[in-house]
Amino acid sequence: MAWHSAAPGSEGSSMKIGIIGAGNIGGNLTRRLTALGHDVSVANSRGPHTLTALAEETGATPVPVSEAARGAEIVVVTVPLKAVPDLPSDLFDGAAEGFAVIDTGNYYPRERDGRIAAIEDEGLTESRWTERHVGHAVIKAFNGTYAQDILDKPRPAGDPERIALPVAGDDETAKRTVRELIDALGFDTVDAGGIDDSWRQQPDTPVYGLRDGVEAVTKALAEAAPERPEAFRG
Repeated sequence: MAWHSAAPGSEGSSMKIGIIGAGNIGGNLTRRLTALGHDVSVANSRGPHTLTALAEETGATPVPVSEAARGAEIVVVTVPLKAVPDLPSDLFDGAAEGFAVIDTGNYYPRERDGRIAAIEDEGLTESRWTERHVGHAVIKAFNGTYAQDILDKPRPAGDPERIALPVAGDDETAKRTVRELIDALGFDTVDAGGIDDSWRQQPDTPVYGLRDGVEAVTKALAEAAPERPEAFRG
């Protein structure tokens, strides 16, 4: 699909984007965002020397986690939830004014993260918990997206097969920025409400992993139940 290497209207609108986490989602966002002409810095817990191949493939700049947000207009946090408290306390020092943070995280207590009391006992949404640790409002997006779809499923606006992604967040300006970025990546978006509403897109909800359009995603968000499923309790 040659069209997605340069999104309509993307000329002259290059942004500086920091990506923290170079797993499946982080790696594929690095691939697509550099292809769109954005200036991408990418970091992981193992250090820049482990990102040489990704950097050579994409043109992204490998950096330490502590430098990933420097000058960034958008910072993507895509690390296991259990690793969020280990992020540097000054992570966002030096980020651009008005920067947005995308949180792609999910809570998997049994497979990976262990039990997090604030999520299970206090009823915090996963992204509200993440906000408390990183000290900045987040926009929840891509958490229910298959990583390979970021490469394989982009479609032009208006295409009947275009997938829609739910996007939740309290900062309306940041949410608009993120939705515009997702649109440029080749996906529609549905406003899923604020971060306290983001349980509607957590694992094992109807919208989680749903590959469908705006109407179906809107319906799936409405059908979500607030009770945390047994399989996703520690």
